[in-house]
Amino acid sequence: MVLTRPRVGVAVLTMGDRMPELLALLESVAKQDEPATRVVVVGNGTALMGLPDGVIAVELDENLGVPSGRNVAWQRLREFGDVDVLVDLDDDGLLIDTGVFRRIADLYWEDPHLGIVSFRIADETGTTQRRHVPRLRAKNPMRPGLVTTFLGGGHALSMPMLEQTGGWPDAFFFTHEETDLAWRAIDRDWDVLYEPRLVLQHPKTSPARHTIYHRMTARNRVWLAKRHLPAPLVPVYLGVWVVLTVVRAKSLAGLRASFGGFAEGIRTSGGPRRPIRWWTVWRMSRLGRPPVV
Repeated sequence: MVLTRPRVGVAVLTMGDRMPELLALLESVAKQDEPATRVVVVGNGTALMGLPDGVIAVELDENLGVPSGRNVAWQRLREFGDVDVLVDLDDDGLLIDTGVFRRIADLYWEDPHLGIVSFRIADETGTTQRRHVPRLRAKNPMRPGLVTTFLGGGHALSMPMLEQTGGWPDAFFFTHEETDLAWRAIDRDWDVLYEPRLVLQHPKTSPARHTIYHRMTARNRVWLAKRHLPAPLVPVYLGVWVVLTVVRAKSLAGLRASFGGFAEGIRTSGGPRRPIRWWTVWRMSRLGRPPVV
């Protein structure tokens, strides 16, 4: 157990096209019964105007993508030296409970091995989509426990864990950056916890409606395997996902984009290769998701 209560900082990434939703989110952040030490909003290729007093604005000249934008927020909070846990929130999300940061501080106070906490994402009716439960057996979104990945829309990250892992994978731009970070955290003996009592309300959407989603999802899966899997597991992982991609395809355009992404991932690099240990593979398998699916 740490000696002092963890201090929570908040980071929000925005492209400036959801200002009413962003302001509502920041209002819900301000209403927390245990306030955040710092709140940073990163404008990913956009100017930021009209933010509440006390919110730190960081304006980037271009859209660097989700992981790079979140790395900018992390480094800005890191400079202050008074944040122990970083909470990332989607700019169109909403905290509907005022005790979220207090519960997060409790969790990190009680468990020194806790690296990542994944929120539950629910729509306006309280429904959680199956894809928002970070485990294979996703029928019950209310079941908490250790997992092998987490949700990008709402989560908490230990600052010491970020220091050890090196933060987000800049090259990914978006999709699978959470799994990349989670695998590195688990390989360094940090826990990843899904806690459904921590809720981020978020509009119901499907990223698969965009062709670029299919391409980048496939590309980043290849990069994920090349960067982190022991050599014998790379073809197994990619083979499984090629089959699943074909089976799940809903359009020829999406399938074509996926195979273009696979090809791009094979011929390009998503960052240096640092394979996880076989012990990590075993641990992930024990948690219900071996790194082949």
